[in-house]
Amino acid sequence: MTATAPSLFKTALLAAALLAAGHTYAAADADGILVYNAQHEGLTKAWVEGFTRDTGIKVTLRNGDDSEMGNQLVQEGQASPADVFLTENSPAMALVDNAGLLAKVAPSTLEQVGAAYRPAHGHWVGIAARSTVFVYNPAKLSQGDLPKSLLDLATPAWKGRWAASPAGADFQAIVSAVLELKGEAATLEWLKGMKANASVYRGNSAVLKAVNAGQVDSGVIYHYYSFVDQAKTGENSKNTALHYFKHQDPGAFVSLSGGAVLASSKHQQQAQAFLKWITSQPGQAVLKTGKSFEYAVGNGAQSNPKLVPLAELEAPKVDAAKLNSKQAVDLMTKAGLL
Repeated sequence: MTATAPSLFKTALLAAALLAAGHTYAAADADGILVYNAQHEGLTKAWVEGFTRDTGIKVTLRNGDDSEMGNQLVQEGQASPADVFLTENSPAMALVDNAGLLAKVAPSTLEQVGAAYRPAHGHWVGIAARSTVFVYNPAKLSQGDLPKSLLDLATPAWKGRWAASPAGADFQAIVSAVLELKGEAATLEWLKGMKANASVYRGNSAVLKAVNAGQVDSGVIYHYYSFVDQAKTGENSKNTALHYFKHQDPGAFVSLSGGAVLASSKHQQQAQAFLKWITSQPGQAVLKTGKSFEYAVGNGAQSNPKLVPLAELEAPKVDAAKLNSKQAVDLMTKAGLL
């Protein structure tokens, strides 16, 4: 069908605007793109609003958690309607990638993110990051009581003194990192110690609340739960402090949120444009000024100034593409945690 003069004029105006802004994004398809989103809805909504504002490309979100979205994409295979997949943690992305469902990310997009925050194969790219932390109640634990390593929490001295949310994708990503760093035998031993020692809660927010209320001395969560609460009322974190393990310890693991384009997408240009915008300076600036308190990973991008800088976390080097959620879940099941 031949395009009408008004539609051609509108497309030309959009293309001119994008070029003037220094971008080479494709003009919006009538249907836009569909994003399977496992990231926080508020953060992704801000990204979508900025992207659509700058490009005119419409975005529809289908929200869920890492495991739900990842498994759904594998089940749908090449028939999936999704154009883009965004995760909170990388194991769900690795699951979809290992099924051969991802297109390569455009080189210009990959270049916007440091090598430490994207897999070498280029099938997906880091879009944000979060640090593992040990949250504790200073009324219960002094500085001298704090564990030197995440692995210390499996020793008898920590029985009944810490909490976690093992059923969540967040903690399973941490276990995947322990597995990659320490191997299967050591990870299983640590998980058995966790089974004996830890109190189980549903969700990191519940762990934070329990530590704050004095129900348990400490817990293992991601950093941003505390910062988000502090930015609101602080009612669930006012009696807590954060301990960063550093020293390349497994407890200093930094989990990558990933973005990818589905190989089956019928809107490749628009989908690639979305990833390019998220990892660009405007997209990463959302992390600095927004309320997610996750780390920016774009080259030269700054995170919220309240956060401990990424460079100071002394995180262990972990190949995010190798994090194995299935094996981690199998080991957690074997240890009786799931």
